[in-house]
Amino acid sequence: MRPRLDRTPLGWAARAIRVPGSERRTALQAGKATVAAVAAWLLATQVIGLSQPFLSPYAAVFLVEATVYRSLLGWAQQVGSVTLGVLLAAGVSQLVPEQTVTLALVVFVGLLVGSWRRLGSSGVWVGVTGMLLVTYGTARSSELLGDRLLETALGAAIGLAVNVLVFPPLYGERVAAAADRLADALAGLLEDTAELVRSDEPPEDLDGWLGRISDVRSLARAADDASGLTREGRYLNLRKRSRHSGVQYERCLQTLSALWPPVEQLVEAVRTTSEGREPFVYPWPRAREALGELLKELAEAVRVAANPDREPDLERCRSLVCQVEDRLVSSQDGVKATLGLGAMALPVRRLLRQLDQH
Repeated sequence: MRPRLDRTPLGWAARAIRVPGSERRTALQAGKATVAAVAAWLLATQVIGLSQPFLSPYAAVFLVEATVYRSLLGWAQQVGSVTLGVLLAAGVSQLVPEQTVTLALVVFVGLLVGSWRRLGSSGVWVGVTGMLLVTYGTARSSELLGDRLLETALGAAIGLAVNVLVFPPLYGERVAAAADRLADALAGLLEDTAELVRSDEPPEDLDGWLGRISDVRSLARAADDASGLTREGRYLNLRKRSRHSGVQYERCLQTLSALWPPVEQLVEAVRTTSEGREPFVYPWPRAREALGELLKELAEAVRVAANPDREPDLERCRSLVCQVEDRLVSSQDGVKATLGLGAMALPVRRLLRQLDQH
């Protein structure tokens, strides 16, 4: 079987060139990290004349972060961790003449200090930097220790500058894709629920229908993560007013995320009433027909809500809600069937309210 072209390295490269998405951003960030590392190395060796400034390109690469905010935070954490590692190695080396004992103390104390939460993921480099300096035999040389601090600060500054000034990363397409996926999943679940409500018998694949709840829940969490990353990407970003910033999708995603709890409640209510356990039993066919039609209309409104340039038309939904609620106040369906209908009508009313606030 021939491999699909879009799953090969060539297909990945083609998407990076053709489509503004994760592939292009990954390639761009890799290129920026390469430029930052080479620039840091050349500046440290050719301009300043430092000897073997291995920490300079290392710091530069790790400062080309996923967002500008993380680069700024990483700069402080990176420089702070390496500085602590250098000072720790220098201090222990002056007090303990034996290199092996010095190495053990520096690594142990460095890893303990590095667990301080304010150093973040860079904290491990307190012990690692100290270990490198001790094993390279430079921990007792104040001049070389000064060089290590200088090259780290230099590399971190270059990496930070490259990420801030050269196409700082934005994630607008990610939040747009998350909104589309969540809207399709919510609408699909509502449509399937509408078919179930209209039928007299439970579906053959009831477990599959219920399993979709977990799928939609995962998509809702992914949408929240995408929204958070998109907001963080705009923070302190020189391109935050760009059309790629994702601002236009924020309101859509907030609306869709707010729809998930009532949809979940609706599905649970339908499952409970379809089992026929008293006092919540299935409503009569005419009531279920109106409810099924309402769920179809809501599904279409949910899909429209994912588009920032459109507003869902909810007039038909309001009319159908009134029909469903009219049956709740009448006695023609019986108390038990009315209770079942009410259990489904409440989350539907919440859905309509959230869409009205879009």
